[in-house]
Amino acid sequence: MSRLEVVKTGKLWIGGSWPRSESGRTFTVEAPDGSVHSRCALASRKDARDAVEAARAGWSSWSGATALLRAQILYRAAEMMESRADEFVSALTLEPSLKPASARKEVGASVDRLVTFAGWCDKYQQVLGCQNPVTGPYHNFTIPQSVGIVAVLAPPTPSLLGLVTMVATAAVPGNAVVAVAPRQAALVAVLLGEVLAVSDIPDGAINLLTGDVRELLEPLASHREVQVVLGAGLSKGQRTSLREVAAQGVRRVHALPWKQDDWLEDHLVAAPWQLERVLDFKTLWHPCAV
Repeated sequence: MSRLEVVKTGKLWIGGSWPRSESGRTFTVEAPDGSVHSRCALASRKDARDAVEAARAGWSSWSGATALLRAQILYRAAEMMESRADEFVSALTLEPSLKPASARKEVGASVDRLVTFAGWCDKYQQVLGCQNPVTGPYHNFTIPQSVGIVAVLAPPTPSLLGLVTMVATAAVPGNAVVAVAPRQAALVAVLLGEVLAVSDIPDGAINLLTGDVRELLEPLASHREVQVVLGAGLSKGQRTSLREVAAQGVRRVHALPWKQDDWLEDHLVAAPWQLERVLDFKTLWHPCAV
């Protein structure tokens, strides 16, 4: 007697848990031959709001963690992704245009990208902070710090590398993240959530939603608890909508201009200067002896 295959159903990752969409909606991820490979939750506006609430609760633990601990957690995520490389490659090759060799290269680059950002956790302060020359008997220091909650709108391609890069960029300084992976990147986002779930990251520090960017763009960009929005692979209309919605509150919006091959360049997308988008800078004055 033949058995029925158990089809994977990916859920959202919010606050360290795996809820289904409150709307009950899912969408199908098809194999190259047109068969059903898996299903993923289709996130709603309510799910986006729940993710922001979870991020607010998780921000204090993540931002309060030492730079060393954040580095260790991101490095642990790289280890777990490396151990599941074949599964990520299999998910990426569901895209008809992506060959196994290219998929394996993207997975390797994603693992390396996590290691790169893990290394920056305790070093970006020295690169982006400074001691300012002032007139008078004072020491004057500028110190970078996390902004709070960062919303990430990931690109459809490269689905894994783009998502990993944007999430890690926001997480390195201690920001809490709410990331939206479009349908093309949904399965790799589910796998990334499974990796992060066993990497000791605090609940709510990173939250992953899968679905349609156009549906979740407005509720995230207009949410008062969101301080920065990072978007990539957006259409001209989506970039316009993002700026209009974000203008209603005090938040920063960055539409990243990188193309397909740009994501592989560490000096372009993983340089410490990219962290400035998700940082605030605090200046301290301290009296000193004349």
